[in-house]
Amino acid sequence: MKVVLGFSGGVDSAVSAALLRRAGWEVCGLYLDNTDENARRDAVETAAFLNIPLEILDVRAELEEKVCAPFCQSYLRGETPNPCILCNPSVKFRALLETADRLGAEAVATGHYARAEGGALYKGRPANDQSYMLCRLRREQLDRLVLPLGGMEKAETRALAERLALPVAHKKDSMEICFIPDRDYVGWLSRRGELPGPGPFLLHGRVLGEHAGIVNWTVGQRIPGLYEGRKLYVSRIDAASNGIELAPWEELFKTELTARDFNWLVDEPKGPVRAAVRVRHTKWEEPACTAFPLPDGSVRIACDTPVRAPAPGQSAVLYDGERVLGGGFIV
Repeated sequence: MKVVLGFSGGVDSAVSAALLRRAGWEVCGLYLDNTDENARRDAVETAAFLNIPLEILDVRAELEEKVCAPFCQSYLRGETPNPCILCNPSVKFRALLETADRLGAEAVATGHYARAEGGALYKGRPANDQSYMLCRLRREQLDRLVLPLGGMEKAETRALAERLALPVAHKKDSMEICFIPDRDYVGWLSRRGELPGPGPFLLHGRVLGEHAGIVNWTVGQRIPGLYEGRKLYVSRIDAASNGIELAPWEELFKTELTARDFNWLVDEPKGPVRAAVRVRHTKWEEPACTAFPLPDGSVRIACDTPVRAPAPGQSAVLYDGERVLGGGFIV
């Protein structure tokens, strides 16, 4: 059996390759090239060490169309987009499956910490669960997906890499957005065009001061200093007026939200469904809820207990126990 593995040259993809071969797969690596020379060199050297073939695919045009441009537009609307959630179905897994079809491979694989079993997506181990990031995979992509690290924690992955003497065993995890390696997303946005200028900070309709631009802020973020002895947080960003509304901590919590363009990884329910919801890539905040599918493809989510600062542009992901039901973009 042949599998095409998304191969970055990091410890996760390297250990995934070793585990797939141990399980009897013929592994072919695919490196998605976004002009990072150091990462490309690591991928080539690690693939050679593992003795697996590696293809390098330039994805700059696809990344610009499907991820970078929407990411920029979302920020200008006052939202907080997650580029990996945009990229996975439209760039990464599309490229993996197209390569698999060309090579006659039955499956594709990545180093994500989640479980793909029988066409269903499940949480990984709590310490490293990345199922949230895969919520917008298409069901036909999920049907052919193998996730060899699904039952592991990162510490176990690194320990196995050491035992295998992999050259990337101690390589640091990549924490930045791949197309913004210096983490300066505001600088990146500014190089793409003019950004909104200063505007008012408002608390319950009163102007408290001036912000330098809406792209510098996200819902839930604390502003510096105190107001009448209290900490204040961003509760809403209004791109139309260029204003940022503030609130004390207790006013950030919401019991209802709506997720548009919901992507179901199960048969779409005909009526309300009980679930748990995650509104950001954290493991500690997942209240029980009732989800109401709407005719326009969105889902209204009523939480049993309030959820903190659901940010427009982020994803709301529904779970039935360990299983991912699907996800949509918070509005």
